[in-house]
Amino acid sequence: MRELGRHLVVELWGCQQNLNNPEEIRKALVEAVRRAGATLIDVHVHTFNPHGVSGVAVIAESHISLHTWPEHGYVALDVFTCGEKVVPEAAFEVFRDLFRPQRTHLIEIKRGIQL
Repeated sequence: MRELGRHLVVELWGCQQNLNNPEEIRKALVEAVRRAGATLIDVHVHTFNPHGVSGVAVIAESHISLHTWPEHGYVALDVFTCGEKVVPEAAFEVFRDLFRPQRTHLIEIKRGIQL
């Protein structure tokens, strides 16, 4: 059976910029949805005190979410998409450009495979 969805779990380390910039993160979420070929439903971004940002783009095909730890130069990113037309890797590229990490680690999980 083919999977129902693909879930990219991504760690970005040594990030150089935009970790505490909610407006740039909001723009990147919208752009990631567009580049992936997904359908945007809503975007929500929250800034924490003293630092850190969480954001989620709810898409018809599932979601893209992230949380930043500026004090560690780290971003946790999830790109979960369903259907055959959406390209989750294209969304990941947007965040790599936004944060400029020194290294990344990506795990792909195929969702909805009946065992």
